[in-house]
Amino acid sequence: MIDPVRAVGAVVGSAVGDALGAPFEFGPEDAFSARFPSAGHGGEMCGGGGWDPGEATDDTQMAVLVGESLLECGGLEPADVFRRFQRWAAAEPKDIGLQTEAVLGSGAPWDTAAAAHFRSSQRAAGNGALMRAATSAVYFAEEGRAATMAAARRLAALTHGDPAAWEGTAVLHELLRIALSGADPLAALPDTLTEVHPDHRTRYATVLAPDWHPDLATEFNGAVWPCLGSAVWALRTTTCYEDAVRAAVDLGGDTDTVAAVTGGLAGAVYGAAAVPERWTRVLHVPLPGFGDRVLRTADLEALARRLGA
Repeated sequence: MIDPVRAVGAVVGSAVGDALGAPFEFGPEDAFSARFPSAGHGGEMCGGGGWDPGEATDDTQMAVLVGESLLECGGLEPADVFRRFQRWAAAEPKDIGLQTEAVLGSGAPWDTAAAAHFRSSQRAAGNGALMRAATSAVYFAEEGRAATMAAARRLAALTHGDPAAWEGTAVLHELLRIALSGADPLAALPDTLTEVHPDHRTRYATVLAPDWHPDLATEFNGAVWPCLGSAVWALRTTTCYEDAVRAAVDLGGDTDTVAAVTGGLAGAVYGAAAVPERWTRVLHVPLPGFGDRVLRTADLEALARRLGA
C-alpha cells in the first residue's frame, strides 16, 4: 500500500530538488557547498541563471503534465500526454531538452516521433524521461512491479527512442514504488535489475552498484545511466533528504535533473515532512502553454494525493 505521506514526499521532493539545482546547472562540482557550506541555514533557494528563487524547471513542469493527464484520462493515454507536451513546448518554456524539443516539434505522430528521431540521430539516451517520473511512479505504484515498469517504458518512449532511456525510467519507477510502500529501495536493487532488459542490465548494474561513484561515470550526467546512478549514490551515502539533494547538486553538471531524481527518491524514503519548509515555502511551478497557471507546494501536495489515491 502506498503511504500518502511518502507520495507527497516523492512529488514535492522531486520538484524541490529541481528548483534547488536549477541555478547551478552546468556549473562545477561543489559549487553549492561553496556558497552554502552549512546545512540548515537558509538562502539555498537562491535563484539565478534565469530562474527565480524556488522556480522549478521543465523537469517538474513535464511531471505535472504527466500526472494531470493520468488523472483526467483515468489512466495512461500516451497520445494525450504527447499533446500536452507539444502544447507546453510550443509556448517556449525557459528550458527544454534539445532532444525533447526536436521530437515534440518534428510534426511526426506521437507513436513514431521519438523512434524517428533516434533512427536519424542515434542519440536518445538522455535523462529527460527520468526527470519527470515522480508523478507517474506514484500513480502506478499500487499496480505492482510489472505494471509500473511497463508504464515507465511507454512514457519514456514518447520522447526518447533509445531503449536505454526506457529501462532507466523503468528502474526509477520501481525504486520509487518500493520506497512508497515503506521498504528500502536500495535493498530492492538486485531484484529490480532482473527485470531490466538483458541488453541493458549490465550497464545499469554497474552504475547502481554499491561501490560505484559519480566520478566513475563514462558520460556526462545528462545521460540516463550516470543520472540514475548519481541519484542512487546520493541516497545511499546520506541519511536525510536535505543531505541527499545537497550531494546531488554538488556533483555539478545537469544539477536540476540529478537533484530532481534524487529528491523524488529521498522524498519517498523520508516522507514529506523531511523536505525543508524553507524550500517548499518558495517553490513554484509555472506551466507555459496552460494559461497563467503557477502551481505552489499545496497544489503539488494535492496532485500527489490524488495520484496515490
